Amino acid sequence: QVQLVESGGGLVQPGGSLRLSCAASGFTLDYYVIGWFRQAPGKEREGVSCISSSDGSTYYADSVKGRFTISRDNAKNTVYLQMNSLKPEDTAVYYCATGTGWGPGGPAVYEYDHWGQGTQVTVSS
Repeated sequence: QVQLVESGGGLVQPGGSLRLSCAASGFTLDYYVIGWFRQAPGKEREGVSCISSSDGSTYYADSVKGRFTISRDNAKNTVYLQMNSLKPEDTAVYYCATGTGWGPGGPAVYEYDHWGQGTQVTVSS
């Protein structure tokens, strides 16, 4: 059974850090582009960051560039999203998903198929 499980979310103060994990079971992450998306209440799901399956190239949304870092550990079949200097506007449910890539404007939600259940990130004082 193909499954993605996110973890690492929580409540953090502005300026704090969290590391999200996306663990795969039932398949090998090596062969897939992995994207991190987020969805805040009342807003559409948006692509935050992606990492390729081949050369390790990455994508970051402008809103997180310089603060978030995506990485993958193929031995652990896991992709991470290190989030630093968190802001209240980063509050959302964060999802990881498998896909085929991204364009100049970032990843398209409809091009990603296997999704995790999401993990809540709340940035508040």
